[in-house]
Amino acid sequence: MIRRRPLLLAALAAPSLAYAQEIGSAARPLRIGATAGPHAQVLEKVREVAARDGLVLRITEFQDYIQPNAALAAGDLDANSYQHQPFLDQQVKDRGLPLVGVGKTLIFPLGVYSRKVKSLAELPQGGRVAIPNDPTNGGRALVLLASKGAFGLRPGSDFRATVADITENPRRLRVLELEAAQLPRVLQEVDAAAINTNFAVPAGLNPVKDAIALESADSPYANLIAVRRQDQAAPWVRRLVAAYQTQEVKDFVAATFQGAVVPAF
Repeated sequence: MIRRRPLLLAALAAPSLAYAQEIGSAARPLRIGATAGPHAQVLEKVREVAARDGLVLRITEFQDYIQPNAALAAGDLDANSYQHQPFLDQQVKDRGLPLVGVGKTLIFPLGVYSRKVKSLAELPQGGRVAIPNDPTNGGRALVLLASKGAFGLRPGSDFRATVADITENPRRLRVLELEAAQLPRVLQEVDAAAINTNFAVPAGLNPVKDAIALESADSPYANLIAVRRQDQAAPWVRRLVAAYQTQEVKDFVAATFQGAVVPAF
């Protein structure tokens, strides 16, 4: 019996050790990434709501659109919250990432901003317009610009559009493709720039008041929470999505962003 006792104690201790290491516990916080700005700001509120359910979140902020998915795929994160479905689909296709969306979060209407003109109609001959250089948001910007008459696009163009799809450009506008996070910084140097709201707001731009062109609030580009495919049925995933999709978070978004960011749940 004496020799068996350590084994018995180890067996009894094993369940408590496993529980302590459960994702979302104090010993093993749920690691979630987001781009700096509104996405991370809303996650702070989600963390507060989740804590009441015993779910512990640790938030990591990123400055670009590539690293959060790379970190998630590598196992350095358990989830991320910053991208819409078309962007995730493109990342999965192009980079073979084993990631899936598990719940909708927010809609960030894309806006066009300018320090030089008050409308797209005022863009000068040969004017320079900057757009995001990632495959989905770049096409999204082109569609927005075309819908407001900046130039013409090939019929049926969607978020997959490229500058090669521009069919009519009477003002010979020059489209500059730059990293999305850099666009607010070059706004003084170009005639206009299409900037994602999660980068516009931290730069002091209010999409509702400052944009000279803005996607409608019913934009199909709802952002989402993404996890690795192997984790999509895990209990902590359901708890995370439930903590995000609450009336409390919805009220926080409405009060904080005044219509610039719209809940998609």
